[in-house]
Amino acid sequence: QMQLVESGGGLVQPGGSLRLSCAASGSTFSLYVMGWYRQAPGKQRELIAQISKSGAPNYAYSVKGRFTISRDNAKKILYLQMNNLNPDDTAVYYCNAQGQGGFWGQGTQVTVSS
Repeated sequence: QMQLVESGGGLVQPGGSLRLSCAASGSTFSLYVMGWYRQAPGKQRELIAQISKSGAPNYAYSVKGRFTISRDNAKKILYLQMNNLNPDDTAVYYCNAQGQGGFWGQGTQVTVSS
């Protein structure tokens, strides 16, 4: 079992930045592929960034060049640095772990608005 707790969401103006964190507990963090998903109102949840156990990242086209995913295996924390945010980035952001089972956090709201 793994527990995931996201933090760092909030209200930000267009062009602004936020950093999301996902703290993991209960299992060996380094054995999991970690990802960030988001779900906007009325839309399906989508994978926007993923990072392998060794730290290799992959990004959805919509966020590539603006978002950076990283992980600290010693601290058991996953990060998502989000720059140059725009209103289309407004969504609930979820942390996901894939390995011996799949696990989700509760989500954190990001709202981009002037």
